[in-house]
Amino acid sequence: MSQILDISFNLQSLGIGWGTLVMFLMLVALLLTGMPLAFVTLLVALIFALGWFGPMSIPLITSRVYSFVMNFVFVSVPMFVLMAAILDRSGIARDLFDAMKLFAGRIRGGVAVQTVFVSVILAAMSGIIGGEIVLLGMIALPQMLRLGYDRNLSIGVVCAGGSLGTMIPPSIVLIIYGLTANVSIGELFTAAFLPGFMLAMFYVAYILFRAYVSTGYVPEPEQEPIPTAEKLRLLKGLALPILVVVIVLGSIYGGIASVTEASAIGVGGVVLSTILRGEFSYALMRDAAMQTLATVGMIVWIGIGATAIVGVYNLMGGVNFVSDMITGVSDNPTVIILLMMAILFVLGAFLDWVGIALLTMPIFVPIVRDLGMDPVWFGVLFCMNMQISFLSPPFGPAAFYLKSVTPPEISLGDIFKSLLPFICLQMLAVGLLVAFPWITGR
Repeated sequence: MSQILDISFNLQSLGIGWGTLVMFLMLVALLLTGMPLAFVTLLVALIFALGWFGPMSIPLITSRVYSFVMNFVFVSVPMFVLMAAILDRSGIARDLFDAMKLFAGRIRGGVAVQTVFVSVILAAMSGIIGGEIVLLGMIALPQMLRLGYDRNLSIGVVCAGGSLGTMIPPSIVLIIYGLTANVSIGELFTAAFLPGFMLAMFYVAYILFRAYVSTGYVPEPEQEPIPTAEKLRLLKGLALPILVVVIVLGSIYGGIASVTEASAIGVGGVVLSTILRGEFSYALMRDAAMQTLATVGMIVWIGIGATAIVGVYNLMGGVNFVSDMITGVSDNPTVIILLMMAILFVLGAFLDWVGIALLTMPIFVPIVRDLGMDPVWFGVLFCMNMQISFLSPPFGPAAFYLKSVTPPEISLGDIFKSLLPFICLQMLAVGLLVAFPWITGR
């Protein structure tokens, strides 16, 4: 016990400034060893809890972790992940993609445009990325390359469009932010809808600009009319996904169901869709459940580690220390917000969004409130920033998801190079949200 007390005294003698630096360097050093973020944050939290306060602080950490995992809204996360997992294994996405050519088939760049719109609908059904990018990489990318679309444009559209699940409700990023910042998730969904759709329209505008201004980027559109019987067949593929989106989002926006209840309704809708399509099977549900378990397990473990380390750091006085540092940069609230965006942008190049949200939002959100700004608006801004992190090198997950299903001749370098114009569009969207908060309706 005396040794523990000695360690406690030694760590406290560092002061909060040096203690913050030691904690940061310890985090970086352990992450560089390849240890998962969840275990790194838990280990560092334990070391600083014992070294700064002694063994009596451990119950405080466990109580914070318990409050995080016992939040009722958190039940919606595995539900939406399960929806996405079932979609991955059904033919709903493929039929949806085929149906969208009814609306974009006769314009230049039509296949790329319909890929973006399919991305919006899939995002509104599941709220996550990863599986969506893989799906589009198997469905849309081969078709665009076969038809003669520019390779960089095709890759960029699939990755950027597939990442829209970060912004389009029911985004899991918004749910985790709402849990962390203690704000209404329903209000976040309402505020994020227009910015998410705006970003999708930026992608469409860029596609059309390249299609009509540059030569050789896209093939000539098909001019043959689609028979009425074929139109009816294609429309059937559009009906079920749209119905699921309307039921899930409509029940939330209409005040009929909470986010958690709507997520359960969504799972039921997707399962019913697979039954009506004759695709339902034990193997499909088993594989979807295993994928859900793996994904949600990762989110929960990162959440436990991040909650523990933020709790310890808060007890150390670190949250106030960082808050004073950030607010001391300028008296202009916009400059402070831009500084936060820059910090998130840098972190996004190296860390998973779950860890970023749970590590930074307990510090950033109180600052936002003290500045008199809306935390719901800031949540939408955070999610838009995370859009950039999904694409930005060196660890942009969207590129790695797509690489898993691309031909061998397409390298990771090719994928990251193709994403640069879309990263610029995402930065433009962040800038517009900072300059014009009313875009979120707040």
